[in-house]
Amino acid sequence: MKFVLSVAIFLAALAAVAAMGNPVTPYEAGQEAAASTGELDAIVFGKLGQLGIQAANTCSDAVFVRRVYLDVLGTLPTAQEAASFIGDNHANKRAALIDVLLDRPEFADYWGMKWCDLLRVKAEFPVNLWPNAAQGYDHWIRASIAGNMPYSQFARELLTANGSNFLTPQVNFYRSAGSKEPKAIVRAVALTFMGERTEKWPKEKLDGMAAFFSQIGFKATGEWKEEIVYFNGFDDSKSPAAKAVLPDGTPVTLSPYVDPRVEFTNWLISSNNSPFAANAANRIWYWLMGRGIIQEPDDIRPDNPPSNPQLLAWLARDLVSAHYDLKHLSRTILNSRTYQLSCIPRTKDPRGELYFAYHPLRRLEAEEMIDALDQITGTTEQYSSMVPEPFTWIPPEQRAVCIPDGSITSAFLDLFGKPPRDTGLLSERNDHPTSGQRLHLLNSTHIQSKLTSSAKLMTLFRSNPTPRDTARQLYLTILSRYPTDAELLALRAYAQSSESKGLQVWYDLAWALLNSPEFCYRH
Repeated sequence: MKFVLSVAIFLAALAAVAAMGNPVTPYEAGQEAAASTGELDAIVFGKLGQLGIQAANTCSDAVFVRRVYLDVLGTLPTAQEAASFIGDNHANKRAALIDVLLDRPEFADYWGMKWCDLLRVKAEFPVNLWPNAAQGYDHWIRASIAGNMPYSQFARELLTANGSNFLTPQVNFYRSAGSKEPKAIVRAVALTFMGERTEKWPKEKLDGMAAFFSQIGFKATGEWKEEIVYFNGFDDSKSPAAKAVLPDGTPVTLSPYVDPRVEFTNWLISSNNSPFAANAANRIWYWLMGRGIIQEPDDIRPDNPPSNPQLLAWLARDLVSAHYDLKHLSRTILNSRTYQLSCIPRTKDPRGELYFAYHPLRRLEAEEMIDALDQITGTTEQYSSMVPEPFTWIPPEQRAVCIPDGSITSAFLDLFGKPPRDTGLLSERNDHPTSGQRLHLLNSTHIQSKLTSSAKLMTLFRSNPTPRDTARQLYLTILSRYPTDAELLALRAYAQSSESKGLQVWYDLAWALLNSPEFCYRH
């Protein structure tokens, strides 16, 4: 297939992203941001006012519908969903859409992927949960999210679990720590639930917390690769540490008959001195806003303070008052004016990004990108593990965000920065664009074959009564918005002057849109 693209049509396809990838449509042109509502917005815009930083306008409906689908479900809206939302005149339609999306099953799929990255759900080297355990762990995480399990209960079940790694998936938290040594377990606990990296802790602090995890036993069974994780306090050969110290400096006397993990967990989820709630709030904010109030969210330390301490404290209090309901916290953030700001800054002040004066641009994650390409073209992918263990076959219709095991991947996912899930660090996921990624979208037979073999696109090209209708449907399908008049004029000129004729014009346009920053970025 010959992909030909004139300068005119290429510029037309990218016209909406000339201003940093955020289309300025009739829905947004001249629109001023409404007065801030809610305490969250009052804190954010109060800080911006103190600093003399001007906030961006509120984003258009077309930008919002695409943004919220990606952030909540990890998928693009269909053309019908985008058109329906854009054409809806109800004043509360954004809040109504947020409620609908948070209740869809894809929410647990997508956010389950995020938590599986954090919790190192991986069957093979170097984590070695093994396939049965990895699939059970993945299922428990996603079921917990689908059931809206309170985050405090989620943490308690992971930290105090006993049992078989096959039958009690929560115990895989300890098996994924990289080592069975107490200090290695502390590193995983601190990173996951406190957002802290223990390599920056003083030795006394690390030793004091390690005592809480010194009584964990690991025992093999007759089942292949099954292991029992249990409280080993009654083992006379393994006496408890003489000194246990909570991260806030409080000493605790341990008993060989009481699981010290329970004492630590009680402090973690109930103490005002614990960073538990603030870390969770900061992480959810990061996942929705593209930047943490403390940045990086997994590098919390005294010399890396929050950009807006009042905002982080308010979010943490709100989470606690909602009984650790993470969906409630997500809903609060999504409904805020802060989240719904345009990505087009109205200030040249470099502090604008730090204080959330506009929505940051972020490239689609690897799984989102391939799922979007499959949704647009109606095609599928093949995913596999490099290590030939059983239970690694993935149904072709399954979305990439639903892959239950970090060992299972594809060349595309690796190229676009899917994390290996080796450490639980956010830096494992690489969403920065590379020349290899650009060349793959531009020139690879992988992308071209998706376009040329797409019965879905062929139906779209043939089923619309006019070229204008075809263009509108194609833009809705790929960019979740209607084309501008300038883009339609450029497309007509290209069709009249190009060597490409008939359906080839539409394939060229689809290829151009898929290679545009507006498609590749969430904005």
